[in-house]
Amino acid sequence: MDQKKTGQFLKTLRNEKGLTQEQLAKHFNVTNRSVSRWETGSNLPDISLLVEIADFYDVDVREIIDGERKSEMMDNETREVAGKMAAYAGNEKGALLKFVQISGIAGIFISLLSLILQTASYQPDLRRSGAILATFLAFIVMCVITLYVTGVLQKMGKRKKLVKTIKILTIVIMAVGTYYVVTGLLVVALFGAAYTSAKKYVTNDPAEYNKYIHNDKGPNSEYSMGNQAIFNVMPEKINAEVKEFSLFYYNPWDPQYIVYMTLDYKEGYDAEISRLKKIGVEDYKGLYMVTDEPEGFDLIAMDSDSHDGFVYAMIPEGSADNTKITYVAVVFCNYALDVDVHKYMKDEYLLKGFDATDNTTYRQKMLKGS
Repeated sequence: MDQKKTGQFLKTLRNEKGLTQEQLAKHFNVTNRSVSRWETGSNLPDISLLVEIADFYDVDVREIIDGERKSEMMDNETREVAGKMAAYAGNEKGALLKFVQISGIAGIFISLLSLILQTASYQPDLRRSGAILATFLAFIVMCVITLYVTGVLQKMGKRKKLVKTIKILTIVIMAVGTYYVVTGLLVVALFGAAYTSAKKYVTNDPAEYNKYIHNDKGPNSEYSMGNQAIFNVMPEKINAEVKEFSLFYYNPWDPQYIVYMTLDYKEGYDAEISRLKKIGVEDYKGLYMVTDEPEGFDLIAMDSDSHDGFVYAMIPEGSADNTKITYVAVVFCNYALDVDVHKYMKDEYLLKGFDATDNTTYRQKMLKGS
C-alpha cells in the first residue's frame, strides 16, 4: 500500500468537491491537521471513517486504499462487510476512549487533591518544592489530555474568541505559577545557603558567656534571639566559681543554644536561690514530649516556651550543705533542633522524655495549629 498515493488521491477528491481542508475537517469532526496528514500520506483515516469518506466522495473504499479510481465498484456485500468492520472498530475505540476519559478525570482530581495537601503543609524544603512543581505540571498535563480525549479541546478550537481567552488566562496562570515557584526555589536556595554556611560554635570558656547570653549589644545582636526573656533564669554575670561550662551556638537562620554550667556559690548562694525562686517553675510537662525533671535534681526555676524550648536551674536532691547550682538552656525555634542535643548536652541534665527532633508528634501537632 502506497500511503502517499492514497493521500494524493484524497487531496484530488477534496479539490474536485471544491472544499478546503478546514471545511472537510468540520464535516468529519476532525482537526485540520488530521486532514493535512491524510493528504500528505503521513497518516490515514481510521477504518471507522473510511466508509463515510468513500460515501462522501462517491468512490469505492478499495479505490481510496489503492489511491486511484477503478472501473468496477464495490458490491453491496463488500460494502456491508466494510461497514461492519468500521462499526466494530468504532465500538472498540469508543470503549477504550471511555476508559481513557474516566481515567483522565480521576487523574485530574487526584493531582488536584495532592497539590492542595502538599501546599497546605508546605515547609521551605527543596525536595518538597520540587514535588509541588512536579504535581502542578502533572495536573496541567492531565487537564490537557482529558480535554483532548473528551473532544472538548477540538470543539474549543473552533471558537477563536474562546481559544484566545483561554490562551491569555493560561499565560497569566503560568506566569503567576512560575513567579511563585521561582520565588519558592529562591527562598529554599537562600535557606540552603544559610544552612550550609552556618558554623557550629562550641566553647568551654566561661569568658564567652556574655557574648551569647545577656550580651551587651541588645536584642538586635548577632547572637540574640527574639525571646530574650527566656534567658532570665541564667545569671546576668558569672559571679561564682565555675565547675563546668559548655556552650553550643548555631544560627543557620534562627539562633539555637545548648548550654549547661554548674556554679559553686561560696558566697551569695542564698541570694541566688531567692532570685530563682521568684522566677518560679513554669508548667513544662508535655512540651516537647517532656514528662518530668532530671533524675536526682530539684528544679528551682524554669522558663518554658512551646516555641522556644527551656531554660532552667536546678540543685542536687537531698544535699543540705549544697552550694552548687546547675543552669541549663536548650533554646531553638520552629519546634525542632537542627542538631543532636545529646552531642552537646549531658543526658543527666536533660528533662525526662525531651525530644525536639524533626518528626515528633508534638511538632506535627504544633505546626498544624500554627
